[in-house]
Amino acid sequence: MTEMSRADATAYAGTTGFKAPGTTPDTTPRGFGPALAGVNFGIYLTLLTPVMVSMAFKVQHITASLEEATAQLGLVLSVGALFALVANPLAGRLSDRTTSRFGMRRPWILGGSVIGLGSLALIGVASSVWVVLVGWCLAQASLNAVLAAANATLPDQVPSHHRGRVSGLIGITTPLAILAGSFLMNAMASDMLRFIVPGAIALALSVMFVILLKDRRLEDKPAERFTIGQFLGSFVFNPVKNPDFGWTWITKFLIMFGYAGIATYLPFFLAAKFGLGEQDAIQIILFANLASTAGMVISSPLGGYFSDRLGKRRPFVAAAGVVMVIGLVTLAFAPSIAVVIVAQGIIGLGAGSFLSVDLALATEVLPNPDDVAKDLGVLNMANALPQSIAPAIAPSIIALGAGSAIGGYSVWYLFGAFVALLGAVLVYRIKGVK
Repeated sequence: MTEMSRADATAYAGTTGFKAPGTTPDTTPRGFGPALAGVNFGIYLTLLTPVMVSMAFKVQHITASLEEATAQLGLVLSVGALFALVANPLAGRLSDRTTSRFGMRRPWILGGSVIGLGSLALIGVASSVWVVLVGWCLAQASLNAVLAAANATLPDQVPSHHRGRVSGLIGITTPLAILAGSFLMNAMASDMLRFIVPGAIALALSVMFVILLKDRRLEDKPAERFTIGQFLGSFVFNPVKNPDFGWTWITKFLIMFGYAGIATYLPFFLAAKFGLGEQDAIQIILFANLASTAGMVISSPLGGYFSDRLGKRRPFVAAAGVVMVIGLVTLAFAPSIAVVIVAQGIIGLGAGSFLSVDLALATEVLPNPDDVAKDLGVLNMANALPQSIAPAIAPSIIALGAGSAIGGYSVWYLFGAFVALLGAVLVYRIKGVK
């Protein structure tokens, strides 16, 4: 490194002692991996508990019938996910340009967590679907801003050959968050507590991460102003110029559709097929999530470890998609509640393998090292978009399948299996990663 480049690096690194943004450190800071996993756990607890369980019951409490609740749930979740779709890459891009003395990422992590908690409290006290919708849109926007800034610290702080292990830690947080959310729902009968307690946990973990993080700082404001073109560019990429990035986005979208997009309607599936009431359904969802978590806890750390050892990412993503397909098909034809639980365990095995290498793969196909958070935010749109599209199209698919021998919800799960299988196949279109 020349003397001039050393000076430039020092100017960008500020007082943290870390390298300039856009460079990679030689070692991972002590405690960084668990702390980042903690933030992801808190945010996923806050976002996935409503998507998987509590939002369905909240909407059901303020609507007149199961049919109306199904339609209104689709409205709330699909519109809310659109806000996540916008917030994640936009917050990522803005955090890349943030010159706060507090750091590049810290203001977004802390501020988003505070706003998220307030938004969830609004949902808890809401007595109309429209208030729930407003609260969920605010929650999705603020909490996805946290995810964008927090996960951008991975390439900020971790060398490439260690990212699979850190990604594996983060992968475990999804099933643990779902499981913890199920326990909370089982222990709390109040809508207010069901929303505000996860938000409070997320805020506490975010504060801990912010305290630990030796965040990078931009001492000088970016030379270019943030224009309308850059704003719009926060949500797009050039798949011709960066084909691996494009195929990674498509693969992520398809597999996450099969996982997160499909899971929302499990409470209604249990009610329609097995005649379960709310409390019984919550208990079965708890057992199902226990099985799913067990599968993820087995496959997620192993996937991250072996993907680093073998230097390969694509086989783990492909295997994840195939295993999830098996679980979704089993769920669609489940003759009993016991088989539903087994199916969730199979889905968890596949999802764990995918989540363990997903972030590590993503960091290896980023087009621009100076726009890390923005590009990760674009990829995270593939997480949010299924949660918008799936609830929007689910009522139509469920209604079309209602007259079939297996029922509308089973047809919905088969549709999810097809989408996930497509993702498993298309991962091999990514050529720059083994």
